[in-house]
Amino acid sequence: MSRIGKKPIVIPAGVTISVQGTTVTFKGSKGEAAVNLPPKIQAVVKDGKVIVTAVDDSAMASNCWGLARTLLANMLVGVTVGYVQELELQGVGFKAALAGTKLTMTLGFSSPVEFDAPAGITLKAKDTLVTVSGCDKQQVGDTAARIRSIYPPEPYKGKGVRYKGEVVRRKAGKTVA
Repeated sequence: MSRIGKKPIVIPAGVTISVQGTTVTFKGSKGEAAVNLPPKIQAVVKDGKVIVTAVDDSAMASNCWGLARTLLANMLVGVTVGYVQELELQGVGFKAALAGTKLTMTLGFSSPVEFDAPAGITLKAKDTLVTVSGCDKQQVGDTAARIRSIYPPEPYKGKGVRYKGEVVRRKAGKTVA
């Protein structure tokens, strides 16, 4: 029996949840999101709470029960509060600018790098700080990781795109004998 899966999810005011088979749809102030549940898991809305249950006692159902409850709880947080990931650009002349949904970054390459924001993601840029926000936790993290992968922080000079607060372990360069 799953300790996480058996906890009910309390629905806050201003959020509507609809269950259609294995698809659970959330609507809130920050947007709309949907989750497809695994085949042996079902969700029921009752008395202002979402209750997730396993259909049978199979290994697959018990493995996915807690996961499904966590995915639903994350979507609920996403449509009410939202998720935010911040990135810093470290390096001489490194900067970011936003034009519509296209992020243009000057990262020391011969030409600026452009990044298109996927649907449901909002980008903000201010000099060397890029903010990625949205209602889907997985999509926000994936978009931030894709932006970071354009120029990951390097250990010798420390320049590159890094998460805010990330500590890059520095290495000593070559020494003259």
